[in-house]
Amino acid sequence: MEHMQQLEHLIETVVKEGASDLHLVHGYRPTVRVSGLLVPLVKEEVLSEEDSVGFMEALLSSENREFFLRDKEIDFSYAYRNEARFRGNCYYTRGGIGIALRLIPRHIKTLEELNLPDALRRFTELPQGFFLVVGPVGQGKSTTLAAMIEIVNTSRAEHIVTIEDPIEYLFEPQKSMIDQREVRVDTADFHIALRQAFRQDIDVLLIGEMRSPETISAAVTAAETGHLVFSTLHTNNAAQTIDRIIDSFPASQQDQIRVQLAGSLAGIFSQRLIPRISGGLVPAYELLVNNNAVSNLIRERRTHEINTVIETGLESGMVDMNRSLAELVRAGDVTVEEARRHSLNPKVLEKML
Repeated sequence: MEHMQQLEHLIETVVKEGASDLHLVHGYRPTVRVSGLLVPLVKEEVLSEEDSVGFMEALLSSENREFFLRDKEIDFSYAYRNEARFRGNCYYTRGGIGIALRLIPRHIKTLEELNLPDALRRFTELPQGFFLVVGPVGQGKSTTLAAMIEIVNTSRAEHIVTIEDPIEYLFEPQKSMIDQREVRVDTADFHIALRQAFRQDIDVLLIGEMRSPETISAAVTAAETGHLVFSTLHTNNAAQTIDRIIDSFPASQQDQIRVQLAGSLAGIFSQRLIPRISGGLVPAYELLVNNNAVSNLIRERRTHEINTVIETGLESGMVDMNRSLAELVRAGDVTVEEARRHSLNPKVLEKML
């Protein structure tokens, strides 16, 4: 009970301080992340191994506890009353337990509220296709996808199925029917859930993360066969994303997936959350729109030329990351130093500033 009460106190601190994450690791004070920076809670005591075990037992169901003790790590979700919801991860570190909790806002923000381009709306209106949101961990990929799924939910009568590990944003059905399936709770794994999805009369599919060639193959096939598929990858930009997808397959299968991807890909959105001068975070982004030129580059193994297509594809609705960063600097939202730090090609950025 003592650890549950302390956990509730720390969760209330996260909400009050506007933090995005809470870290509970033995040997450290409880630590939160605010506007991208880690801040130890200096009024709290350093956590003991007994504390980290107590927090783990408070957060995990008995079933998840067994899974964690066996596999040494686990993803999970945790709801605090009706006030907050978290995506969590338990892991072992130096023989003790560490816990990372990411706050999932109850309100699903709009593209405008997230400072994201309205161009993303066009991908929610497609009858079929494969759309990816990519970037490093903690850059808002799930939040962007939630905003896009909510557009579908409020504008069309569709059957939406999400497959997540764990479930993050909770959707309230509006015009659409929404089934949210959690790995280990509602299905054994992503691949099995995807295989069964073809028999569930779905229109829109959200895959929380593509972790295996089997999952990627099923997602691409779903997009080819009349479904609108959204997913994420931990990659840096559009060109790297395409290479990562193709390279995840054996050499004998790469030509086939290359052709499938060239035909089914709708677009790739890469984003970074950058500290704003006035406080908080603001997104910088790259948007690839698949057109004939891009499809040909994918088929012809010339993905290294995709960056040039994006840089010169403004009229096709494409957005170059450096252009996005330069606009943020000119608007006074971010510093030149931060823009340089997040650019994948700082020399080109310098010419734009």
